[in-house]
Amino acid sequence: MAEVTMDKLVALCKARGIIFAGSEIYGGMGNTWDYGPVGVEIKNNIKRAWWKRFVHESENSFGVDAAILMNSRVWEASGHTTSFSDPKMDCKKCKTRHRADNLIENHSKGKVNPDLMTNEEMEKYIREHEVHCPVCGGFDWTPIRTFNLMFETSRGVTDESQNKIYLRPETAQGEFVNFLNVQRTTRAKVPFGIAQIGKAFRNEITPGNFIFRTIEFEQMEHQWFCKEGTDGEYYEQFKKKAMDFLVDLGFKQEHLRFHDHDKLAHYAKAACDIQYLYPMGWQELNGIHNRTDYDLSRHQEYSGKSLQYVDPVDGSRYIPYVIEYSIGADRLMLAVLSEAYEEETLPNGEMRGVLHFHPAIAAYKAAVLPLQKNLSEPAKELLKTLKKRFSVIYDEAGSIGKRYRRQDEIGTPYCITIDFDTLENGTVTVRDRDSMEQIRLHTSEVASFLDEKCAF
Repeated sequence: MAEVTMDKLVALCKARGIIFAGSEIYGGMGNTWDYGPVGVEIKNNIKRAWWKRFVHESENSFGVDAAILMNSRVWEASGHTTSFSDPKMDCKKCKTRHRADNLIENHSKGKVNPDLMTNEEMEKYIREHEVHCPVCGGFDWTPIRTFNLMFETSRGVTDESQNKIYLRPETAQGEFVNFLNVQRTTRAKVPFGIAQIGKAFRNEITPGNFIFRTIEFEQMEHQWFCKEGTDGEYYEQFKKKAMDFLVDLGFKQEHLRFHDHDKLAHYAKAACDIQYLYPMGWQELNGIHNRTDYDLSRHQEYSGKSLQYVDPVDGSRYIPYVIEYSIGADRLMLAVLSEAYEEETLPNGEMRGVLHFHPAIAAYKAAVLPLQKNLSEPAKELLKTLKKRFSVIYDEAGSIGKRYRRQDEIGTPYCITIDFDTLENGTVTVRDRDSMEQIRLHTSEVASFLDEKCAF
């Protein structure tokens, strides 16, 4: 089995309509990516699976879709306007800009944790270990400067009416500021959760690992509001739920690990990541944090509005603690692709590329393939029936073997072939993507078969 590399994944994604470089016909725009016809289906299915697990199947969780643009005071309260920054250095030789912590981490191959270092300590390490520019090889750096990661814009049509606002760098604040709105309208009792899937934006220098870290990305976040004293128990529960979700999606346990934060944020009581073994090594996939009552307390202070919860049983008033579970949809997409892709050598010596997705994640649940073009009419009749319930695709171009390979490469779990027996007895051949084994089913059984096999 050949090694899965980032270059292979990028090539596959472009060739098969999964992901394209952003603004490609204009030469692109750094670290922006467009999801193609196959990719958008996969990503939407990932989001649906996450939403089903953490909202629909959760006893007391509710969704919101908060605005991307928020009152600037939100970001003052959250601390983003003063402390949300990266330590960056410029190479004087080639004029490129780099994150100092990334330079150290890459140079030490992960053995040194720059999160535990001050800016002065990072500058000293780079100087003493002669960390060279990864672009030109030069060793002539500016001092570290901090740059705020939020994209700024302004509201208003004249200079006099302009107000500085920001593209949100995270979705979480939309959940926090709607805490009372959700609690009141749903009559939810603590503990309960608020979930959201939405776009966020960070003006950061990225290492170029495909869609791992981009300036525009999509977050899937769940905030669990609970009473102080129960937070430790819920923190452990969400660690398990987050890991179970990934395993149920098809990830191998040996490719996942928990990593406790060496340095906690000032508001955090506990924090850990689940790391995945990407083609470029172990990297953060999602985070679970015990944020205490920091967020609601800050918004209460800055807004002047009480965000206390009133217990309907004993009448006590308190600001809930928050257990946060956050995972990037794009980062999860990359992990799903990395985990699923295999270059397999068949017994006849032929090599096939295949994406072993969980069927619920696949862009198309089945491909309808007429054995010959003169069988297209009954094939399209079955296609029309299946399309009412499933995402399916039709292909009649090329040999049946080549069509199988095309579907393997985009992860379609089942190929349904209409042949001459279909005309006589109404049966079709159903081929399994992973085993390549085939069975015969009556056309009336195909929908229930897909229902069973593609459930999550």
